[in-house]
Amino acid sequence: MQQNQLNRSLTLIPVVLFGFSFMALATVFSTYGIAAELSHGMVSGSYLLALIVMLFTAYSYGQMAKVVPSAGSAYAYTQKSINPYVGFMVGWAVLMDYLFIPMVNYLLFGIFFSAAFPSVPSYVWILAMLLVVTTVNVLGIRLATLANAFISIFSLVFIFIFICLSAKEITGGAGTGTIFNFEPFYNPEESFSYLVAGAALLCFSFLGFDSATAFAEETINPEKTIPRAVFIITLVGGAIFMSVSYFAHNVWPDYTTFTDPDSASHEIITFVGGKLFSSLFLAVYAITAFGSAMSSQASASRVLFAMGRDGQLPKFFGRLHHKFQTPVNNILIIGTISLLALVLSLTLLASFINFGAFIAFISVNIAVIFYYFIRQKQRSIKGTILYLILPGIGALLDFWLLLNLDIHSKVLGSIWFALGLVYLLFLTKGFKQRPPELKLGTEADETA
Repeated sequence: MQQNQLNRSLTLIPVVLFGFSFMALATVFSTYGIAAELSHGMVSGSYLLALIVMLFTAYSYGQMAKVVPSAGSAYAYTQKSINPYVGFMVGWAVLMDYLFIPMVNYLLFGIFFSAAFPSVPSYVWILAMLLVVTTVNVLGIRLATLANAFISIFSLVFIFIFICLSAKEITGGAGTGTIFNFEPFYNPEESFSYLVAGAALLCFSFLGFDSATAFAEETINPEKTIPRAVFIITLVGGAIFMSVSYFAHNVWPDYTTFTDPDSASHEIITFVGGKLFSSLFLAVYAITAFGSAMSSQASASRVLFAMGRDGQLPKFFGRLHHKFQTPVNNILIIGTISLLALVLSLTLLASFINFGAFIAFISVNIAVIFYYFIRQKQRSIKGTILYLILPGIGALLDFWLLLNLDIHSKVLGSIWFALGLVYLLFLTKGFKQRPPELKLGTEADETA
């Protein structure tokens, strides 16, 4: 008998750690300079606005995780609450998100370490990291959990040291010379539109919260654990991003004096901690990139597993390794696809990720409305607020951000979406047949 159910072993903390690793907490440093330019120094305010937007969507993910505790995440939620056709297309969009995030991390890893060690070509670093990440994910969820714990703790320690060193410099008279300053959140001399522009960019720093839902089938009591994990990841991540950007602004308030916005954090880190601390930052960034690649590859493999098990993709994708109980076929496929990091540009990869993420976010908000408000008829005052107004606001905010993506994101995303539609036409013989539907719990067991 072919087992097609993932083993439940994860509790709240491991799921949160997967989200933190996917989110890559140290990403606040890599985006700070660009965000400071876009927001005219109001980076903390942009993070706060982005956090508010993401909380609406995090709420919807939590609501759907209660009723569809599946590895399929947004794909599973929309398939069960709206219909299988929409579910397939959302799953296709989610794949665009998950498949390309590991590549971004491999590419950044190669760029950073090739710059630090010019004698070693970037492709050597990319291949080495890809091999290690793939091996860890094949060997199982427990090893990945231990790796995530180390990565998250190391990142948090570095962030704590940075804040302490920054506070020491500020109280010593550097930067603004004061710990308490509202300007990182909002400067009345600047237009609010700059703060919004920064938020549109920084929403992508929160992409890790939804990855936690892909581990629902491996989580103990997922109906309670997954919603809690989603909110913890979003709130704690937002608090960390705001704190780092707050102290970064106060220690270096004039964003126009950076030598290069892309390396602004390196300048700030060197200023507060010297060359030794800047070297430590390189190590932190490398470890963070590893964690994000590992978590995103694991999440993507489970979405492929759910779609393969349900018949939306060939059965090859819906199999687990008999010993490791992981979707090894999918992990290896994603690792192979990630070799494209050797030839693709960072801009191109980011364009795919942004489009897929917002399609998924919009769909999950709409799924809450379909399931609770329309199908379950929860239309009391409380039900209307919880299951129509809140997810409706989330969907509109996400759609607004989707419209504000650059032209590359829209064009490439639309092409990928069109390819998915062609495959769906083939799968359903021109929409004459319903696509295979998601199986949960005993349904899946019966087809094993």
